[in-house]
Formats: sequence, structure tokens, C-alpha cells
Amino acid sequence: MNKHIVLYITILSLFIISGSSYGQAISKFGKKEVKIENWVDANFRKGKQPPFSFVHNSDHSGNFIRQWKFSSQKLGEIEKGVFNNIYRWQDEKTKMTVECNVKYYPEYKAVEWVLGFTNGLTGNSSTIEQVKVIDIDFQYASDSEIIVHYADGSTPSRADFHPRRKILAGGESFEIYPRDGRSSDHAFPFFNIESTSGQGAMFAIGWTGTWYSHFEKKSDNAISFDAGMKNLNTYLNGNESIRTPSICLLFWNDENRMNGHNAFRRFMINHQAPKINGKPAVYPVSTSFNYGDPHPCNEYTCLTTDYALAMINRYKKFKLVPEVFWLDAGWYIKANEVENNKNWANTVGNWDIDKNRFPGGLKPIADAVHEAGAKFMVWFEPERVIKESKWGTEHRQWMLDAKGTDAYLFDLGNKDALNWLCKFIGDFMEENGIDYYRQDFNMRIDNYWRENDEPGRTGIREIRHIEGLYAFWDYLLERFPEAIVDNCASGGRRLDFESMKRSAPLWRTDYSYGEPIGYQTHTYGLSFFLPLTGTGVEKNDKFTFRSSLGTSVIFNWKITEASSSFTEMQRCFREFMDVRPYFYEDYYPLTSYEDMTTDDIWLAYQLHRPSDDTGIIVAFRRDQSPDETIMVKLSAVDPEKTYTLTDRDTGESFVKTGDELRKGLQLTLSEPRSSLIFEYGK
Repeated sequence: MNKHIVLYITILSLFIISGSSYGQAISKFGKKEVKIENWVDANFRKGKQPPFSFVHNSDHSGNFIRQWKFSSQKLGEIEKGVFNNIYRWQDEKTKMTVECNVKYYPEYKAVEWVLGFTNGLTGNSSTIEQVKVIDIDFQYASDSEIIVHYADGSTPSRADFHPRRKILAGGESFEIYPRDGRSSDHAFPFFNIESTSGQGAMFAIGWTGTWYSHFEKKSDNAISFDAGMKNLNTYLNGNESIRTPSICLLFWNDENRMNGHNAFRRFMINHQAPKINGKPAVYPVSTSFNYGDPHPCNEYTCLTTDYALAMINRYKKFKLVPEVFWLDAGWYIKANEVENNKNWANTVGNWDIDKNRFPGGLKPIADAVHEAGAKFMVWFEPERVIKESKWGTEHRQWMLDAKGTDAYLFDLGNKDALNWLCKFIGDFMEENGIDYYRQDFNMRIDNYWRENDEPGRTGIREIRHIEGLYAFWDYLLERFPEAIVDNCASGGRRLDFESMKRSAPLWRTDYSYGEPIGYQTHTYGLSFFLPLTGTGVEKNDKFTFRSSLGTSVIFNWKITEASSSFTEMQRCFREFMDVRPYFYEDYYPLTSYEDMTTDDIWLAYQLHRPSDDTGIIVAFRRDQSPDETIMVKLSAVDPEKTYTLTDRDTGESFVKTGDELRKGLQLTLSEPRSSLIFEYGK
């Protein structure tokens, strides 16, 4: 097959699998260029088996969905480059309606959809279960290996977001799902399904709860996969509606699978990430208020207004004012009672400002932050409510309990509770001059859902909670259109296609703060799928600091210690601002190992800007690596053009053709635990 062959996708009306009696959608990869609108029309039309399935009243949808009343609504181009169709199937007898809201993006060959169910009767419906929001076969043009590229979730460890791949053997199945109800806890809902014939699809799941994805190689050239909510077996009350996870596919065709990854990165930035003033939000450079006071204080349990104002002035003095001043946990009442073994973690639910430490509230700090030219972000954890806290006692009716726990779950599925929370947090932000909202979530959640589900309604608590979470974030973004919602969840454990639409993972892991080897691995692995993430940095030596490079960073430097050099901090700050724009464009790994976490390797990657044909190379020689040099091959550079490469540390430059860079560039670091950055351009 010609390596320049492009992707074509069609659908067959019926496909029998292993003697089953129901049809399954098939997409075939051929020789014509894909038009995503044709793919949508082929998959979602009257009389055809759609690319999803479910079981209703103990019968598989493949047996009846094509007989249900079908209607479609084409809304056209709802914003530049985004088209929206809505498809409905209704059983005229039971009045059960299935609605699929489809958006597609011709420039990116991408499509996403959300599946919902509505019971149109006044009485209870029959059971809905085994909802596969995507249920489809991919058939490739020739026999080849089929590889599922994915990544670890957060555990946390050095291996958080470590890139993985699974080469499927014929008849082999592979399933993945997260733990404890948080969407990227131990698993990560982003994939690249590659055929070594040069064809594939990026695949993402949007559900900030317990999703699953299942892959199976059906033959030498076909893979079957399905995904959805892992635990759903429920009837619907009269006139009740639910939504389920969302699905995204982005089709690619190239000999280098990274072109699929990079198309997805651009797609996420331009069409999925939150926007401010109509443009993708730039995730900030942040700093804390001298994080970490003497024991037994922790986080910001001993912070005061006076100290916070003094720290702002010190950052101004040293010309280190960030884009955001970040106030984390511990500013609320009870958290300061260290003599009673209280701390930030065991006092959540007391969301009143500690007026002994902050007599004027947080507004004086916000005013000083704004006067310095920065934004102000404050930490909350509203879903976890310690049982004896103010919220736990005064709003018990809005709390879900689970056996053996010391905290309630704030029930976002309760509309009264949700509306109250929206107003409370919104008013709090407005009254205290808070620009950015930070939401943490440090608890297991699936046991609360499971123990509070009504009989015969497995999964309904999870659905209502996730719907409420999205509504809460949407409310904040509508009320504060220039705000960013930071999404932590014990560090990067709620990362999925839906959460990325609304929130920013500015602290992507709780792994050992500032440990550079893990941070390098996290950047390397996440960059395949999500360009917009952030992490922290504790030190200003080049090796450690560069391990935290990305689209966002929080400087946890100690600017009050004599051992700290503010001139080195200034150097780091300048370097971050110089290289940050490259992280918003294309990414190419330059090294690859089965285990990226070891101390005896080099790690290197390339960031290329198609917008101006420039880029950077970032490389690390770790402590125990015996090799002073490695050879790397650059991607994306034009083989016919000449590039000037400049060492950021020495200022020395040299010239190479694009062809030479593609064939091999030698990188040299004479000392272990060292790093380099090369900048290149025409």
C-alpha cells in the first residue's frame, strides 16, 4: 500500500459476530480521503445500525433499534468548524427515546457524541443496561499488527501517565478502567488505535467517573472495541432522562502515528479546552505564598494576611511576580487548630474564612495580587465533607454516607444542593476577588454511589453526581467568563475528555513533589494526548527546573531562604516564558524505552511549531546514564530547508539541513544529571 494513502471510512448495515443475532457497526479503511460528514451520515441514519448499543427490557438494541421511529435534526455550523446533528430513536410502544448528540469537525476528521435516554411514560421504564456508547469494528485495508497505544493513570508514582502499548493477538481481548470512581485513577481514558499499515484513530472517553473500554482483535485486519459507563443497570422513573459518557474519534492516516497524536493535541486546544474571550485559555505560571510552614503547620494552615501581603511584596521586589498567586488548602476555620491535631485535610467542610488569621477576609490579599498585575486562585474541596464539620452538621440532608468513612460526599445529584453550592462558591469568589477556582477531590467515591443507589437503579447516583459536577463547573465558567477551573483530585485523577472541556489540570500528580525523574516521565507520557497540563517545581537548578517544563507551572520556591538565589529564579522564569509557546504545538518523542522511569537513561523530546517551522529539543541525561552522547532523529523539519540550531546554555550555534536532522543529530552531555535545550529555526 502506498504510504501516502489516506483514510476512508464507510459503514455496513449488518455484521454478524460469533453467531450473534444482532448487528454491529463496521468502519472500513480504504483508499479514498475521509469526509467526516459522510462518516456521520453513514453511521447515523434511518435503518442503519448506529455505532452504539444497549440492552433494553433484556433485549439487545441490535434486534430492534432499526425498527424504532427515527428522526434527525441538523443544526449546521454552530461555531466555526463545528457542525452539530441530533439523532433520535423512539419506541412508540414504551416511549423510550435514545438521543445521540453528534458534533463533527471536518478540519480534524474528528467526531464526538453523547448518548442520552428518556422515559416518555409516567410510569417506570424497563431496565437499561450494557450501554456501549461506542460499539464498533474497524477493518483495515490489509493484514497488519493492531496496536493500542495508551498511558497509565495517576497512582501516584514515577510511572504516572507512562506510555504503554498493547499489540493485540488474534482473538485476544484487552479491557481497561479506572479505580475508585475517579476517571484517571490508575487508568487513562485516551488511546491511539494504530494499524501498522499506517491507519488509525485517536479515541477518548468523556466521563469523570468509572468508565470502561474493551478492545478485541477479531481477525488479522480488524479490531472490535466498545466503551461506556462500567456500572449501569437501571430503570428510569416516569419522564426521567439520563446522559451517559461521551465518545471522541479522530481519524488519521500516516506512516508516523505521531501525526495522529499531534492532530488530537491541536484539536483539544482549539476545540475542547476552555476559552477566554474566544481564544484557548493560556494556562498560567503560578506561585505560592512560600509553601510549607514549620511543623505541625501544613499547607497554609498558619498563613495570615500580613504574611501573604509580605510575600507578594517580596515577589515584586525580586521581579518574580507570576501570572497567578495560588492560595491552597488551610485558609478556613478549624484548620489552624494544630494543638487539637487539626489540619487542612480533616477540617474540609468548614468553608468559612478564618477571621483570626484573615480579619478582612481574602479580599485584601486579592487586591494586593491584582495591584501587582496577577490573578488570584483559591483552593476548595467541596465534595468531601468531614462529618463533624459545619457543612456536615448543618446540611446533613445534602450528604451521602458510606460505611467506614470519616467524610460525607456532597450530593451533587441533589438539585437543591447543587443550586446552593453554585451560589455559595460563586458569591464567595465575587466577594473575595477570586479570579481562578481550584477544586481538589481527595477521596474514593464509587462506594458512596454504590451504597446509595436505589434497588434496581445501579449507576443512577454516579450519573447524577457527574451531571451535577459538569453543571457546577459550567455555572462557574458562565458566571466568571475569564476564570479558569483548576482540576486536581489528588493530583491528576480526574482527567478525561469531558473534564478537559471545563477544567485545567494545573497540578497533574501528587507524586513526590519536585522529584525530576518522575516529572520528566509525566511530561513525556501526557504529551502524547494532552498538551495542556501543569506541575510544580521546588528547585531552580536546570535539571530539576527543566523537568517541569510545560504549558503551566507552579513555582514552589522558598524566596525567604538564604540558600535560594533569586537571580537563578529569574533565569528560570525567563526560560519558561520563552519555551512555553512551543508546548502548545506539536510534540515528538526522541527517545523510547519500555521503562521510562529508570535512572540510567537519556530522555529527550522535540516540540515543533508548524506555524513558523521552528522548534526546540529538550534532553536529559539522568544520574546513572553511562552515555555522554545519544543520536536522535527529528520529525516535521523540511528536508529541503536549512536550520540553525542554538544551544540555549552556551549560545553556540550550528547549521544542519532538515534532511540531516531527520537522519540523525548527536546530542552530548558530558556530565550525568544534566540537561540541554536546543532552539532551531530557519
